[in-house]
Amino acid sequence: MSHDTFGHMFRVTTWGESHGPALGCVVDGCPPGLPLTEADIQHWLDRRRPGTSRFVTQRREPDAVKILSGVFEDDRIRARFGGPVTTGTPISLMIENVDQRSGDYADIRDVYRPGHADITYDAKYGVRDYRGGGRSSARETAARVAAGAVARKVLGDGIRIRAALVQIGARAIDRARFDWDETERNPFWCPDAATAALWEEDLDAARKAHTSLGAIVEVIAEGVPAGLGAPLYGKLDADLAAALMSINAVKGVEIGAGFASAALDGVANADELRMDPDGRPIFLSNSAGGILGGISTGQPVVARMAIKPTSSILTPRRTITAAGEETEVVTKGRHDPCVGIRAAPVAEAMMACVLADHLLRHRGQIGRDPR
Repeated sequence: MSHDTFGHMFRVTTWGESHGPALGCVVDGCPPGLPLTEADIQHWLDRRRPGTSRFVTQRREPDAVKILSGVFEDDRIRARFGGPVTTGTPISLMIENVDQRSGDYADIRDVYRPGHADITYDAKYGVRDYRGGGRSSARETAARVAAGAVARKVLGDGIRIRAALVQIGARAIDRARFDWDETERNPFWCPDAATAALWEEDLDAARKAHTSLGAIVEVIAEGVPAGLGAPLYGKLDADLAAALMSINAVKGVEIGAGFASAALDGVANADELRMDPDGRPIFLSNSAGGILGGISTGQPVVARMAIKPTSSILTPRRTITAAGEETEVVTKGRHDPCVGIRAAPVAEAMMACVLADHLLRHRGQIGRDPR
């Protein structure tokens, strides 16, 4: 009943806490025969890990993943695949925590931090892990990124998933300067170099003011075949929204034009259709974000998620204690001035997991791959 598992055919269970000895996940439902090594997973974890710039938490975690089960290699497999492959059994992945400073949280053991899950975890369970927030910490997302690496193996190279930070605080990118290559050249996953430079100033100012900023991350999956998803209660966009909304600190999700579609009229919102020279349908726009009636159209699947400002700040905030006493709290420790900065790889991972799940569900119902 603790709801630590998501997915249907491709199922992911995450485990572990921010300041425990380790965290990780179990991936069940991955087909057999897919090449998979720790290096395949580590590539994606390195994109998310902390301490990579002065704009993120300076907690020094190598995020080195260990595959504990679900892959196998012998001489015949090595000759055929060149290395270990999945066996079809549960894949268990572990990431050790090596740079915890639990003492930073001793002062808030009996104090509820505003904006955090302290008070709700206590209300539900009667006990909470105050060291970094336990399961409510963004540290949990490392396990999701590891699972996403496995999901990408299921999807294959034909589906490309990329995410970018398109807004920090009130400052959004200029879409006319959108460049995917630029996301690899700055610490923000920002596709607009000019805006990235301004974000540095914004974050420095927020840090000096002992506060934090929110963000919006956009994630796009290209090469998604038409037909994934199902009406009414297995909609691809519903599962994607739930997956993105489940990420800690996410407070809003939209698909395609999203909330902006409410300001459009029917003419502007409709994605008109034509036939290409090869006799295939093409859309002239993508307000639907690649999903109609809960089923993928074959266009890029586009989603955005809004991430609240980091709740751990040095400005005193009014709160109460577990005993009901009124007080103030200042959250010490090492925290991201904008937790959205490291969320792009997490959004990619959740998109990958949802698409892998729906691809396998499609095969199970229709009996063939839609590609």
